[in-house]
Amino acid sequence: MSFRRLSSRLGLAVLAGLLVAAKPAVAPADEAAANRVRGHVQFLASDELEGRGTGSRGYDVAAAYVAAQFASLGLKPAGAGGSWYLQVPFRTSTHARPPVISIIADGQSRAATPADISLRPSLTQKQRAFEAGLVFVGHGIIEPKFGLDDYAGVDVRGKIAVVLRGTPRGLPADAAAHLAQVKDDIALAKGAVGIAELTIPGGRGGGIGGPSRSVTDWIDRAGAVGNSSSRLASMVLSADVSKQLFKGEQRSLEQVAASRGGPIRAFPLRTRLAVNAESQWKDFSSPQIIGMIPGSDPRLASEYVFLMGHLDHLGVKDNAAPGEDRIYNGALDNAAGIATMLEAARHFVEAGKRPRRSVLFMANTGEERGLLGAGYYIAHPTVPVRQIVAAVDLDMPLMLYDFTDVVAFGADHSTVARTVAQAARGMGIAVSTDPMPEQTIFVRSDHYQFVRGGVPAILLFTGYANGGKAKWDAFFARAYHRPNDDLSQPINWRAGARYARLNYEISRILADSDQRPLWYRGDYFGERFAPGQPRAAR
Repeated sequence: MSFRRLSSRLGLAVLAGLLVAAKPAVAPADEAAANRVRGHVQFLASDELEGRGTGSRGYDVAAAYVAAQFASLGLKPAGAGGSWYLQVPFRTSTHARPPVISIIADGQSRAATPADISLRPSLTQKQRAFEAGLVFVGHGIIEPKFGLDDYAGVDVRGKIAVVLRGTPRGLPADAAAHLAQVKDDIALAKGAVGIAELTIPGGRGGGIGGPSRSVTDWIDRAGAVGNSSSRLASMVLSADVSKQLFKGEQRSLEQVAASRGGPIRAFPLRTRLAVNAESQWKDFSSPQIIGMIPGSDPRLASEYVFLMGHLDHLGVKDNAAPGEDRIYNGALDNAAGIATMLEAARHFVEAGKRPRRSVLFMANTGEERGLLGAGYYIAHPTVPVRQIVAAVDLDMPLMLYDFTDVVAFGADHSTVARTVAQAARGMGIAVSTDPMPEQTIFVRSDHYQFVRGGVPAILLFTGYANGGKAKWDAFFARAYHRPNDDLSQPINWRAGARYARLNYEISRILADSDQRPLWYRGDYFGERFAPGQPRAAR
């Protein structure tokens, strides 16, 4: 349809959404709450918002909607310069032309094809040309707490670190998920100019994609970027190239790959790579939307509890076939999270008593691009990070059944676990352990960026009990990150209202408690990201 026609419908949808949200409650409290959650989701997941892609017009309309809802509830603007918004500066990089990569071995050079080596475009260098040696460094991890130093005995300054995918066996699940995310940070700190991930023949390969793939990250005025990979020549090697690198070396690829259970000694490889690539950039911005309820206690009001959820989703499918649904509506991921955050905010307002600590509500951008908006906030906060006592992340509540238990990802690292248990118990809800560790949920939502900022943070999922497992399995198999995560699903709006209430109860306890949450003594994340802070016995 034409832009004019879509704009007209969009204006009507905005008005309808605002009227739904403002409609006086005539039903019992739980039904009124369910109807409010439904109204928010129906608007945010409508086709008119075109999947709320980061930097898109649909996302900007959704941001205006959230800001209007914050204002209608009486929240105070808590973005930049007294506004509702904190604009995040993004850059998308693509290859201006196919990169030229040569593999130099035994005195001979051959050109690599796109199927041999996939190179990530650069966000910081438009022209990148260098030749470098390769050093195999196991999984590319350094972590003294677990006795790991894959760089021991080698020097990678000015070279390319060659790494196995994943982490060694036997590490705690959350720590392993985190360490798999920070290999670029480690390589950069050791002076490497690049990092190359191996593909094991017959195993799972990498995930960067072909040479035309784009990459997006935030980049501020000082040139700081969100991810270290933006400053490295980051690449994935095919199974054939991976095997060739180890031909005639101390150990074969099969031998090093079989050593996942123990330390893997690093050693230099004889092969070199020559890289010549040119990137082209597109800069744009997209806002975080932030509102606040100021605290009432003069002693605690300068401390903050965060409730947040990501407003963005995947936008519109570019290569949709004729007649195919091309809009990623993101009803449950994560219009539902924003809707329940707004309902939790309403609970605070209607309680008739302000919280002792200040409570901030934030709708994040760029989560689907790699937790970028939350990461930008931690690097460019509107309140001091050290004064953020806890964060509660509302992401993808599966409002498809009457849940009777929840999973609080991240809670077991701090005394937030006790708060979750207390609030859930008061509502007759059980708290379960992570039933899907293979999904590495702990590092896949915005609370993880707050953890990396030293803030105890959780993500609350509805659990596997009362038929939840079947619902989760079906959602991941048929709707997650697909266009059919839309309003055609049999959404249980009362479950959404209950999820909002539980998140409110958790946040209310955090905001009103005399003692701020504490990392547990000996906890990996507390030691890594909050050194010197007080600790609690587990």
